Amino acid sequence: MTAIVRELEGCGAEIANVSLPTASAAEIDLIRETVFRRGVAFLHGQHLTPEQHIAFAEQIGPIVVNRYFPPSEKYPQIAKVEKTETQTTNIGGGWHTDHSYDVEPAMGSVLLAIDTPPSGGDTMFADMYAAYEALSDGLKTTLAGLRAVHASEHIYGMDGVYGKTDQAHLAGKTDTPSAVHPVVITHPGSGRKALYVNPAFTLGFEGWNRDESRALLAYLYQHAVKPEFVHRFSWKPGSMAIWDNRATWHQAMNDYQGHHRLMHRITIAGGPLAA
Repeated sequence: MTAIVRELEGCGAEIANVSLPTASAAEIDLIRETVFRRGVAFLHGQHLTPEQHIAFAEQIGPIVVNRYFPPSEKYPQIAKVEKTETQTTNIGGGWHTDHSYDVEPAMGSVLLAIDTPPSGGDTMFADMYAAYEALSDGLKTTLAGLRAVHASEHIYGMDGVYGKTDQAHLAGKTDTPSAVHPVVITHPGSGRKALYVNPAFTLGFEGWNRDESRALLAYLYQHAVKPEFVHRFSWKPGSMAIWDNRATWHQAMNDYQGHHRLMHRITIAGGPLAA
Protein backbone atom coordinates (compact mmCIF):
# COMPACT_ATOMS: atom_id res chain seq x y z
CA MET A 1 0.00 0.00 0.00
CA THR A 2 1.07 3.56 -0.65
CA ALA A 3 1.88 5.77 2.33
CA ILE A 4 -0.78 8.38 2.98
CA VAL A 5 -0.08 11.74 4.65
CA ARG A 6 -3.05 13.48 6.24
CA GLU A 7 -2.41 17.01 7.49
CA LEU A 8 -4.00 17.76 10.86
CA GLU A 9 -5.59 20.94 12.08
CA GLY A 10 -3.31 23.05 14.24
CA CYS A 11 -0.06 21.12 13.99
CA GLY A 12 1.42 18.02 12.46
CA ALA A 13 0.38 15.27 10.07
CA GLU A 14 -0.58 11.61 10.39
CA ILE A 15 1.11 9.05 8.14
CA ALA A 16 -0.69 5.79 7.39
CA ASN A 17 0.26 2.60 5.53
CA VAL A 18 3.88 2.57 6.71
CA SER A 19 5.47 -0.26 8.73
CA LEU A 20 8.71 1.11 10.12
CA PRO A 21 10.66 -2.15 10.39
CA THR A 22 10.34 -2.58 6.63
CA ALA A 23 10.07 1.06 5.55
CA SER A 24 11.66 1.89 2.22
CA ALA A 25 14.14 4.70 1.67
CA ALA A 26 11.38 6.67 -0.04
CA GLU A 27 9.09 6.23 2.98
CA ILE A 28 11.85 7.38 5.35
CA ASP A 29 12.36 10.45 3.17
CA LEU A 30 8.60 11.10 3.26
CA ILE A 31 8.58 10.91 7.08
CA ARG A 32 11.54 13.28 7.36
CA GLU A 33 10.02 15.74 4.88
CA THR A 34 6.70 15.64 6.75
CA VAL A 35 8.44 16.36 10.06
CA PHE A 36 10.34 19.30 8.55
CA ARG A 37 7.22 20.68 6.86
CA ARG A 38 4.56 20.05 9.52
CA GLY A 39 6.68 19.95 12.69
CA VAL A 40 5.56 16.50 13.81
CA ALA A 41 4.56 13.22 12.15
CA PHE A 42 2.28 10.72 13.90
CA LEU A 43 2.07 6.99 13.19
CA HIS A 44 0.06 4.21 14.82
CA GLY A 45 0.56 0.47 15.04
CA GLN A 46 4.36 0.57 15.31
CA HIS A 47 5.06 -2.23 17.83
CA LEU A 48 8.84 -2.08 17.57
CA THR A 49 11.56 -3.91 19.42
CA PRO A 50 14.22 -1.65 20.92
CA GLU A 51 16.56 -2.65 18.10
CA GLN A 52 13.95 -1.67 15.50
CA HIS A 53 13.24 1.62 17.28
CA ILE A 54 16.96 2.47 17.26
CA ALA A 55 17.41 1.39 13.64
CA PHE A 56 14.53 3.61 12.51
CA ALA A 57 15.76 6.64 14.49
CA GLU A 58 19.23 6.28 12.98
CA GLN A 59 17.68 6.70 9.55
CA ILE A 60 16.25 10.06 10.62
CA GLY A 61 19.57 11.30 12.05
CA PRO A 62 22.42 10.62 14.51
CA ILE A 63 21.26 9.61 18.00
CA VAL A 64 22.14 11.60 21.13
CA VAL A 65 22.08 9.82 24.50
CA ASN A 66 19.89 11.86 26.85
CA ARG A 67 21.82 13.30 29.80
CA TYR A 68 18.88 13.49 32.23
CA PHE A 69 16.35 10.69 31.65
CA PRO A 70 17.05 7.13 32.83
CA PRO A 71 17.91 4.77 29.97
CA SER A 72 15.89 1.73 28.99
CA GLU A 73 17.45 -1.52 30.17
CA LYS A 74 20.35 -2.55 27.89
CA TYR A 75 19.71 0.33 25.47
CA PRO A 76 21.34 3.66 26.46
CA GLN A 77 20.06 5.26 23.22
CA ILE A 78 16.47 4.89 24.52
CA ALA A 79 15.37 7.13 27.39
CA LYS A 80 12.43 6.13 29.56
CA VAL A 81 9.74 8.77 30.00
CA GLU A 82 7.69 7.21 32.75
CA LYS A 83 5.09 7.97 35.38
CA THR A 84 4.12 5.15 37.73
CA GLU A 85 0.76 4.46 39.35
CA THR A 86 1.94 6.10 42.59
CA GLN A 87 3.59 9.21 41.15
CA THR A 88 1.64 12.45 40.80
CA THR A 89 4.13 14.48 38.72
CA ASN A 90 4.58 13.70 35.06
CA ILE A 91 7.55 14.51 32.83
CA GLY A 92 7.25 17.38 30.38
CA GLY A 93 4.06 18.72 31.92
CA GLY A 94 4.53 22.29 30.71
CA TRP A 95 4.96 23.78 27.26
CA HIS A 96 8.57 23.43 26.12
CA THR A 97 11.06 22.72 23.35
CA ASP A 98 13.59 20.01 24.19
CA HIS A 99 17.28 20.91 24.45
CA SER A 100 16.97 24.62 23.62
CA TYR A 101 19.58 25.12 26.37
CA ASP A 102 22.22 23.35 24.26
CA VAL A 103 24.56 25.28 21.96
CA GLU A 104 23.54 22.84 19.23
CA PRO A 105 19.97 21.87 20.18
CA ALA A 106 18.64 18.43 19.34
CA MET A 107 16.81 18.28 16.03
CA GLY A 108 13.95 16.30 17.55
CA SER A 109 12.74 13.07 19.10
CA VAL A 110 11.25 9.73 18.14
CA LEU A 111 8.77 8.87 20.91
CA LEU A 112 7.13 5.43 21.04
CA ALA A 113 4.24 4.57 23.37
CA ILE A 114 4.85 1.34 25.34
CA ASP A 115 2.21 1.46 28.10
CA THR A 116 -0.61 4.00 28.14
CA PRO A 117 -3.40 4.74 30.64
CA PRO A 118 -6.98 3.78 29.77
CA SER A 119 -7.68 7.47 29.16
CA GLY A 120 -5.70 10.70 29.35
CA GLY A 121 -1.97 11.19 28.91
CA ASP A 122 -2.34 12.99 25.58
CA THR A 123 0.41 15.26 24.26
CA MET A 124 -0.24 18.75 22.92
CA PHE A 125 1.88 20.04 20.02
CA ALA A 126 2.05 23.68 18.90
CA ASP A 127 3.23 24.90 15.48
CA MET A 128 5.95 27.57 15.78
CA TYR A 129 5.91 28.20 12.02
CA ALA A 130 2.27 29.23 12.20
CA ALA A 131 2.77 31.16 15.44
CA TYR A 132 5.51 33.26 13.84
CA GLU A 133 3.67 33.78 10.58
CA ALA A 134 0.60 35.11 12.41
CA LEU A 135 2.54 37.91 14.11
CA SER A 136 2.31 41.47 12.81
CA ASP A 137 5.00 42.77 10.51
CA GLY A 138 6.02 45.26 13.19
CA LEU A 139 6.57 42.59 15.84
CA LYS A 140 8.40 40.39 13.33
CA THR A 141 10.78 43.30 12.71
CA THR A 142 11.38 43.69 16.46
CA LEU A 143 11.99 39.99 17.01
CA ALA A 144 14.34 39.70 14.03
CA GLY A 145 17.10 41.50 15.90
CA LEU A 146 16.72 39.65 19.19
CA ARG A 147 18.55 36.74 20.77
CA ALA A 148 17.32 34.83 23.82
CA VAL A 149 19.08 33.10 26.69
CA HIS A 150 18.06 29.48 27.32
CA ALA A 151 19.10 27.49 30.42
CA SER A 152 18.59 24.12 32.11
CA GLU A 153 19.85 24.57 35.68
CA HIS A 154 16.50 25.78 37.07
CA ILE A 155 14.86 22.58 35.80
CA TYR A 156 17.52 19.86 36.15
CA GLY A 157 20.14 21.42 38.47
CA MET A 158 20.85 20.95 42.15
CA ASP A 159 17.85 23.12 43.07
CA GLY A 160 15.88 22.29 39.93
CA VAL A 161 12.10 22.19 39.98
CA TYR A 162 11.96 18.41 39.50
CA GLY A 163 13.82 18.03 42.81
CA LYS A 164 10.71 19.19 44.65
CA THR A 165 8.55 16.46 43.09
CA ASP A 166 8.30 12.68 42.98
CA GLN A 167 10.37 12.80 39.78
CA ALA A 168 13.38 14.00 41.80
CA HIS A 169 15.75 11.66 39.95
CA LEU A 170 15.64 14.15 37.07
CA ALA A 171 17.11 16.97 39.19
CA GLY A 172 20.34 17.37 41.10
CA LYS A 173 22.47 17.37 37.94
CA THR A 174 25.73 19.27 37.56
CA ASP A 175 25.75 19.18 33.74
CA THR A 176 23.34 22.06 33.16
CA PRO A 177 24.23 23.94 29.97
CA SER A 178 22.92 27.28 28.76
CA ALA A 179 22.96 28.87 25.33
CA VAL A 180 21.93 31.94 23.36
CA HIS A 181 19.87 31.55 20.15
CA PRO A 182 18.04 33.84 17.72
CA VAL A 183 14.43 34.45 18.74
CA VAL A 184 13.38 33.76 15.14
CA ILE A 185 15.26 30.99 13.37
CA THR A 186 15.31 29.75 9.79
CA HIS A 187 14.60 26.03 9.76
CA PRO A 188 17.49 24.30 7.94
CA GLY A 189 15.23 21.65 6.42
CA SER A 190 12.25 23.72 5.28
CA GLY A 191 13.72 27.20 4.90
CA ARG A 192 10.77 28.65 6.85
CA LYS A 193 10.96 31.07 9.77
CA ALA A 194 9.91 29.80 13.20
CA LEU A 195 9.55 31.33 16.66
CA TYR A 196 12.26 29.92 18.94
CA VAL A 197 11.55 30.72 22.58
CA ASN A 198 9.70 28.50 25.06
CA PRO A 199 8.24 28.81 28.57
CA ALA A 200 10.36 26.10 30.22
CA PHE A 201 13.90 27.02 29.23
CA THR A 202 13.97 30.62 27.92
CA LEU A 203 15.11 33.07 30.63
CA GLY A 204 14.99 36.34 28.71
CA PHE A 205 16.30 38.40 25.84
CA GLU A 206 19.98 39.16 25.57
CA GLY A 207 20.57 42.77 26.65
CA TRP A 208 17.09 43.17 28.18
CA ASN A 209 16.27 43.22 31.90
CA ARG A 210 14.02 40.62 33.50
CA ASP A 211 10.86 42.76 33.58
CA GLU A 212 11.23 43.81 29.94
CA SER A 213 11.80 40.24 28.85
CA ARG A 214 8.95 38.87 30.94
CA ALA A 215 6.38 41.18 29.36
CA LEU A 216 7.19 40.34 25.74
CA LEU A 217 7.74 36.64 26.42
CA ALA A 218 4.36 36.43 28.17
CA TYR A 219 2.69 37.79 25.05
CA LEU A 220 4.54 35.40 22.75
CA TYR A 221 3.73 32.43 24.99
CA GLN A 222 -0.01 33.06 25.06
CA HIS A 223 0.00 33.77 21.32
CA ALA A 224 1.89 30.57 20.44
CA VAL A 225 -0.68 28.24 22.00
CA LYS A 226 -3.80 29.67 20.42
CA PRO A 227 -6.14 26.82 19.45
CA GLU A 228 -5.51 27.30 15.74
CA PHE A 229 -1.81 26.40 16.24
CA VAL A 230 -2.31 23.33 18.48
CA HIS A 231 -3.03 19.64 17.96
CA ARG A 232 -3.81 17.21 20.80
CA PHE A 233 -2.49 13.70 20.12
CA SER A 234 -3.96 10.63 21.85
CA TRP A 235 -1.65 7.69 22.42
CA LYS A 236 -2.09 3.95 22.50
CA PRO A 237 0.61 1.27 22.63
CA GLY A 238 2.46 1.35 19.31
CA SER A 239 1.73 5.03 18.62
CA MET A 240 4.72 7.10 17.60
CA ALA A 241 5.47 10.80 17.23
CA ILE A 242 8.52 12.13 15.43
CA TRP A 243 8.79 15.84 16.11
CA ASP A 244 11.10 18.70 15.24
CA ASN A 245 12.14 20.83 18.21
CA ARG A 246 12.97 23.71 15.86
CA ALA A 247 9.39 24.05 14.65
CA THR A 248 7.19 22.93 17.57
CA TRP A 249 6.48 23.07 21.27
CA HIS A 250 4.95 20.15 23.15
CA GLN A 251 3.32 19.47 26.51
CA ALA A 252 2.36 16.14 28.12
CA MET A 253 -1.01 16.16 29.88
CA ASN A 254 -1.07 14.93 33.49
CA ASP A 255 -4.66 13.69 33.74
CA TYR A 256 -4.30 9.98 34.49
CA GLN A 257 -3.51 9.74 38.20
CA GLY A 258 -3.25 6.18 39.49
CA HIS A 259 -2.26 4.73 36.11
CA HIS A 260 1.06 3.82 34.50
CA ARG A 261 2.43 5.55 31.40
CA LEU A 262 5.72 4.51 29.78
CA MET A 263 7.19 6.01 26.63
CA HIS A 264 10.52 5.23 24.95
CA ARG A 265 12.24 8.31 23.56
CA ILE A 266 15.22 8.58 21.23
CA THR A 267 16.78 12.01 20.70
CA ILE A 268 18.09 13.01 17.28
CA ALA A 269 21.12 15.31 17.05
CA GLY A 270 20.78 18.77 15.58
CA GLY A 271 23.14 21.64 14.93
CA PRO A 272 23.62 25.39 15.34
CA LEU A 273 20.59 27.61 14.79
CA ALA A 274 20.62 30.61 12.49
CA ALA A 275 18.25 33.53 12.02
